[in-house]
Amino acid sequence: MKKRKHVLVTGGAGFIGSHLVERLLADGKNVVVVDDLSTGSLKNLAEVKFHPRLRVVQSKISRCTALPGLAAGAEFIFHLAATVGVELVVQSALRVLESGFRETQTLLQAAVINTTPLLLTSTSEVYGKSARAEFSEDDDLLIGPPNQARWSYACSKLMDEFLALACAREKKLPVVIARLFNTVGPRQTGRYGMVLPRFIAAAKKEEPLRVFGDGRQTRCFCWVNDSVEALVRLRHCPAAQGQICNVGGTEEISILELARLVVKTLDSKSKIERVPYDQAYAPGFDDMRRRKPRVSKLERLVKFKPQTPLREIIRRTAN
Repeated sequence: MKKRKHVLVTGGAGFIGSHLVERLLADGKNVVVVDDLSTGSLKNLAEVKFHPRLRVVQSKISRCTALPGLAAGAEFIFHLAATVGVELVVQSALRVLESGFRETQTLLQAAVINTTPLLLTSTSEVYGKSARAEFSEDDDLLIGPPNQARWSYACSKLMDEFLALACAREKKLPVVIARLFNTVGPRQTGRYGMVLPRFIAAAKKEEPLRVFGDGRQTRCFCWVNDSVEALVRLRHCPAAQGQICNVGGTEEISILELARLVVKTLDSKSKIERVPYDQAYAPGFDDMRRRKPRVSKLERLVKFKPQTPLREIIRRTAN
């Protein structure tokens, strides 16, 4: 009997990856996770760690001796492995640049050999310092200068996109790119600078919520299972191959208002403190003032638009 194929998920022990793994298992798939646990954790897979259709390989992609066979036996690859969080990026730019390129290149080479379809998760960071009201997939990109380490992540993920699309054009590899905007939910840690879990943790302890900068910078937040739904649908959409799609919520809110909403929703007595960027990160830190996705392309391709209300996202995450 022919061995049943699996779905390969890199970064499957991470925040988003673990939710994707649970969804794939619920859909009846065999799943293989490759994760070096540098920012992910096996605790994220606690609910499914004994599942008979799950296999976890603890390794960097570039050092995974089983990778050629795993790619050859996969019906699809989700590439989510990446360095995450602004704080970690600012502190470890060299790691971000070197490991990001090497890991993605290694995975793409393995996928090309067997023409294994692949979805690459990218980031809204690639839009850089654009001042547009909404970001569209065909927009020009405006990345900040190289002496500001926070842009290293954007450049790393943008190089991943160029690599993947070059493989699509020149090697006929079926590739989809999903640019994820702020995705939030259970298992996300504030350890690396993610704002919503940091706010929720502080509010639950009645500690001050630290808002960086003037707090007027705006973001849109997407419930993790909405993001996972979008990824799964893109995987099954032939028209999405060779395409870039934004995946994110569209309910825009300033970080200061987000802090107030968290305090109100959780009925917390926490105060709100404003912290200058040069104290929070480093002198010269540069931030995006707005980050709102246009998701009409996603809606057109897969008939889905993330729309879980922010207040509900806060409640679910806090619980």
